[in-house]
Amino acid sequence: MQSVGLIISHKNNEERRALLPGDLAGIRHRRKLYFEKGYGLSLGIPDAAYIAQGVKMVPRSEALKCDIITDVKLGDADYLEELQPGRILFGWAHAVQMTDFTTQVLSGRHSVLAWEEIYEDGRYLFYRNREVAGEAAILHGFRYSGRMPYDATVAILGNGQTAKGALRILHGLGARVDVYGRKFEKLFRKKMYDYDVLVNCVMWDTSREDRVIYRKDLKKMKPGTLIIDVTCNQSLEIETSCPTTIDDPVYTVDGVVHYAVDNTPAMYPKTVSHVISQGLAPLIDPMVEGKLPEHMKAAVVIDQGKILQEEIRTFREARGLPCY
Repeated sequence: MQSVGLIISHKNNEERRALLPGDLAGIRHRRKLYFEKGYGLSLGIPDAAYIAQGVKMVPRSEALKCDIITDVKLGDADYLEELQPGRILFGWAHAVQMTDFTTQVLSGRHSVLAWEEIYEDGRYLFYRNREVAGEAAILHGFRYSGRMPYDATVAILGNGQTAKGALRILHGLGARVDVYGRKFEKLFRKKMYDYDVLVNCVMWDTSREDRVIYRKDLKKMKPGTLIIDVTCNQSLEIETSCPTTIDDPVYTVDGVVHYAVDNTPAMYPKTVSHVISQGLAPLIDPMVEGKLPEHMKAAVVIDQGKILQEEIRTFREARGLPCY
């Protein structure tokens, strides 16, 4: 049986939590769960509520000794040097783009089971988190446009779950919106100068060397145009995009305002923590027992320091980064 440590993320304003007390009753191996003390306090949940379900509340250092480390924003982990070699890391990793994280994982011979790769019968397990990402980015980012949504023209790039969330809020607030799916990138590039706000929700192929928005394009946009980059791939599909924080969400390049907060769902931690916890709870017993179902095996992107996901290898090789 493997132990599971649940860690509080130190990322800016990250208050989402992986497991809530109400979902623990269905987990058989609760006694193998070690929560960092104060785990639920950001949601108003005292340690006593967790203890009542039969789990352990321990100092952070003790939770980090577990076989499996669970961290909502795993790719931003600040504790990898404290881990014993060969841990299983469980959370949103984004191991392609988070190159420093991946380098440390390879060095420590850790394994990564990435939440972003968990699909059940073809549907992304945490699809609602993606919708909230789009919803939250619009609610937070739009204030930097200087306009109410009903007084703005908006283009959304992408038509997946994140775009669905963004569109829900924009339509509800009266914005005039056009949606450009993946097949309409060329048309988007032609029309993007006509809009007040551009919203990037596309799931980008990280092996691509071209971009959707180049720096030279910014000078052709209306002064004060707002780019809400929900996807937040640094310097990939949007050349001038780099991640920002909830506390400091925008910067301006060539008169164009960039909003690129990379954890927008964290602004609604109670809503999203319920989504995560309900999806995660059924996965805990198989992890403790070391008997992963097929859809979880497919989410193992690094195994004991060996890259399994070709996308990670291709991205790193193209940038001269170590792959072992």
